[in-house]
Amino acid sequence: MKLFNYIDEKLIYFLDSSSKVEALGTLVKGALSIKELPDGKAFHNAILDREKIVSTGIGMGVAIPHAKLSTLDEFFIVIGILQKGVDWNALDGAPVRLIFLIGGPDDRQTEYLKILSSLTMSLRDENLRKEMLSATTAEEIVNLFEAI
Repeated sequence: MKLFNYIDEKLIYFLDSSSKVEALGTLVKGALSIKELPDGKAFHNAILDREKIVSTGIGMGVAIPHAKLSTLDEFFIVIGILQKGVDWNALDGAPVRLIFLIGGPDDRQTEYLKILSSLTMSLRDENLRKEMLSATTAEEIVNLFEAI
């Protein structure tokens, strides 16, 4: 599973958001403009609804919000890098600075689980997280994932 195949330079954002809701809104808006999602409001609501069930802050300063809808036909990852950490109610209590928003179809669970597994395994690498936080361009982020 190559995460690189799901990452688009145009879907990488350096954020100055001060809250989880603000950061998610910016990333969803970006996804809507680039991916031309058929039902943007449903996607945004699905992301927020999922967050209400249990926090997607997995620890290590990382959050992986996600939504799967029947109206989506392919998986994609929107990456947000926050200048300052925001409270995400993460499992370890640490503020989140790296966000990986996953969107995709609701009928391809196996592919989704492979993406999620590959992403979480990659993000366990402290050096990768540090390099992402020190990156200043979307191209640098793409290059990091191309090397994985």
